[in-house]
Amino acid sequence: MGPPPGVDPWQLWNRFAAVNTDNSRRITAQELAIELLSGDWAPLDIDTVRMLMSIFDTDHGKTIGFNEVSPLYINHLQNVFRSFDRNHSGSIDGGELREALSQIGFRLSPRLLDLVQRKYGTTTGGQYQTAPNISFDRFIRACIAIAQLSEAFQKLDSNRNGWDYDEFMYTVLLRPKVHSLWP
Repeated sequence: MGPPPGVDPWQLWNRFAAVNTDNSRRITAQELAIELLSGDWAPLDIDTVRMLMSIFDTDHGKTIGFNEVSPLYINHLQNVFRSFDRNHSGSIDGGELREALSQIGFRLSPRLLDLVQRKYGTTTGGQYQTAPNISFDRFIRACIAIAQLSEAFQKLDSNRNGWDYDEFMYTVLLRPKVHSLWP
């Protein structure tokens, strides 16, 4: 498997090789974090980078090889986030979050959207704001958590036998860390 369609394989390989400082042909979370800094974004939290790694790491080796890299996913999230960060503040508010998640394909009820905003919102002095904004780092975390939980829900309700998506998501998102990938 090569690079995704539309990605120049040499450009992608050059980026991959540049961050693969130990020439192992596999990159670590720390090396991926360096690659993600090449844009004009604030540094991503190492836990967010590890969450991204978990998506790409198909062989579960805690590193990713060239064929596991999916820059289009990260670029897509960056583009969506930028398009809704209309004031270029580096964060989006609840209305912008709803639109951004909808553009990605997540249509959440107002109740779930409020919970996501509170759970992943930016804190000020350790206290959540009444209507917290979401930074890019936290936006990535929210998207990954929603995607993973939605996938888990689909597996549980494969027969469409009455599971309530909204209730499932609310219950799992509201709980303290249940799984190391879910912040």
